[in-house]
Amino acid sequence: MTVREIKDYLEADLLYGEDLLDSEVHTACGSDMMSDVLAFVKNQAVLLTGLMNPQAIRTAEMMDMTCIVFVRGKEPNETVIDLAREKGICVLKTRHPMFAACGILYSHGLRGGHEQ
Repeated sequence: MTVREIKDYLEADLLYGEDLLDSEVHTACGSDMMSDVLAFVKNQAVLLTGLMNPQAIRTAEMMDMTCIVFVRGKEPNETVIDLAREKGICVLKTRHPMFAACGILYSHGLRGGHEQ
């Protein structure tokens, strides 16, 4: 699946990263707790979250993620978008709540995984 397809499936707005829309992604995770992402998530390319601070971008960078999708219609401020731009991470926002957004992507074949 590409980031462009994620954008389309989630009816999301692109906030940054037009040049990354054709990036291939194979896995995703959804969490508002970045400590869980760091502790349990492995090899995920897309992060779905409602956390609206730079920590979400920094976590995505540490985990080599390609894209962040902000859920529940939340709009990150310019500080968050600027950091994503600096780190080369695509930023989308969708009106869907996290559960629905994850379900939509799962139903289109995007999978997740974790190690415990």
